[in-house]
Amino acid sequence: MRWVAGFTRNIAQWLYPRLCLLCDTPEPADEPFRHGVCNDCHRLITTDPFASCPWCAQTVGPHTDTTHGCADCRGIAHRFERAIRLGPYDGKLRDAVLRMKVLAGEGLADIVGRIFAECCGGAMRASAVDLVAPIPLHWWRKWTRGYNQAEAVARELAAGLQLPFVPRLLQRLRWTPQQVQPTREARRANVKGAFRVMRGARLAGKRVLLVDDVMTTGSTLSEAARTLRDAGAAGVVVAVVARR
Repeated sequence: MRWVAGFTRNIAQWLYPRLCLLCDTPEPADEPFRHGVCNDCHRLITTDPFASCPWCAQTVGPHTDTTHGCADCRGIAHRFERAIRLGPYDGKLRDAVLRMKVLAGEGLADIVGRIFAECCGGAMRASAVDLVAPIPLHWWRKWTRGYNQAEAVARELAAGLQLPFVPRLLQRLRWTPQQVQPTREARRANVKGAFRVMRGARLAGKRVLLVDDVMTTGSTLSEAARTLRDAGAAGVVVAVVARR
């Protein structure tokens, strides 16, 4: 399925003018696209208009004291150390995330990963991470979708940061329903025990950059970080394309 999607994209680019992957605007002859998206879309997805909490990446007011977290995460025992986002789940970035959730969006997911590394690589390097790993999909969901968008983003982040990429570091043990439960406790219970670290992984003293496309409450990422920490990881930093 991935081969067919890639072949189709290549044929389309050969037969038709190159189009922006987000708004379908044709590429002008005198103004080449950056990373496959037009200049307007590139600006919109790389400009975060709001301040965000360094601990959970939630949008906060410009004068909010986040020394001990924000109103969304203060007092919540997330197992990751901090969260880095490309931007809020809104506008063009939301459009990008939604397009990435189908097989035809794999090329866009690669590009978003490159843009993410370009924009936020400094913050990720400052976190002194040693390797990059994605949040895994359940095998059935990955098979029906055709690929894991978090894995595509993580792969490009690792390349941009020049760090080892370990796509199967985490494995999902069971299917978990969408995180739409009404309380934080219910969402935590939904993902409890959902992950394991691959056999033979050597995480002692390693700091992991854990990548996902969207973060809502942090329950899934926190459970994955707990699994990594229990397996010996020295620390976990989260990188998400968009924060709800």
